Amino acid sequence: MATRTIVIDHGSGFLKAGFSGFNEPQMVFPSIVNYIPCRENPGPSYARRRVSLGIDLCRPDTFSYPIHRGRVLNWEGVEHIWSFVLEKHRLENENSPVMVTEFPLKEPADQQKTLEIMFELLDVPSIFLADQLEMSLYASGLLTGVVVDSGYGLTRVQPFHLGCPLRSSAKMLEFAGQDLSAYLFKSLFKEDYNRHNLFQLDTVATTQMTKCYVPQNLGESLDFYQSLPGGSDENNAYQLPDGSRVELTPMQRLAPEMFFSPEVFDLQGPSISQAVLDSIETCEASMHPLLVSHLMACGGNTLYPGFTKRLYGLIADHFSSTKTTMWVGSNRNFSVWLGASVVAHLSTYKSKWMTKEEYDESFKM
Repeated sequence: MATRTIVIDHGSGFLKAGFSGFNEPQMVFPSIVNYIPCRENPGPSYARRRVSLGIDLCRPDTFSYPIHRGRVLNWEGVEHIWSFVLEKHRLENENSPVMVTEFPLKEPADQQKTLEIMFELLDVPSIFLADQLEMSLYASGLLTGVVVDSGYGLTRVQPFHLGCPLRSSAKMLEFAGQDLSAYLFKSLFKEDYNRHNLFQLDTVATTQMTKCYVPQNLGESLDFYQSLPGGSDENNAYQLPDGSRVELTPMQRLAPEMFFSPEVFDLQGPSISQAVLDSIETCEASMHPLLVSHLMACGGNTLYPGFTKRLYGLIADHFSSTKTTMWVGSNRNFSVWLGASVVAHLSTYKSKWMTKEEYDESFKM
């Protein structure tokens, strides 16, 4: 593709977008829309509401996420977000092709809806629908390995061999960043918690980004905190916007432990480390050494301090006779976008692109 490609990685929690060829996306913002009744047509009906981007500070109770755990619930909201992204990028390149990363198990009807919006409503010249986990793999420069991706809505494990996903060995856990946020909301604000309260939203987000980490051993960490006199550890304290201070409990700081001990947080399913082990074990035994030596961690949750060290240790202990290597990039929360940015201009993927003419021939006969 001669013109620079607009790459869109639309996750459950955040959208990353930008022109291919850059080292990071130029746009990163929450995948949130809000609906406000129109003044000229007040009322509750669907037709009388106006959709806009982000959280309306005057009406914070109106926002929602159009994508939930990798699945689109609100196509109008998705269309609005994509329209905003393309409008900004088309100021520089009016006829840029578009690459959209998508959930690997997306239904054919959802893929067709994506094509319909892009070609018929947003008038793109050509499009490439790319597998999110495959793009993450390519961001590391690998063709074979195990991608461990944990984002806002889903935690996924996918082995690859020579660029081909081993679908039968894929694992998906329906607990991720949003579940960690939900735990902190309920833990910090008890019966008063409200996920549309701006003060609470800011408190939870700040706690996650600055206070939470993954312990290497939960029991030892809890014993350590219990041995400390109250107020002796400044890292446990959090200053609220009104200036008052609260002291976080040990489990609030250790909340990312839920990825390794979901049962402690009343969550179902195996831990992320067990999901990786199960995924590798279902592959042919001859492939185990190669897969274990090419583990790739990506997604925002893997940025928690201690996360990749804990995961590496558990995998290495299980495959003690094999050298374990984990690829950990500093921009691993952008791995999907970065991989797509590279693939966008590779001639080997030329057949993956669909033009407007090909769409008209295939879907509008």
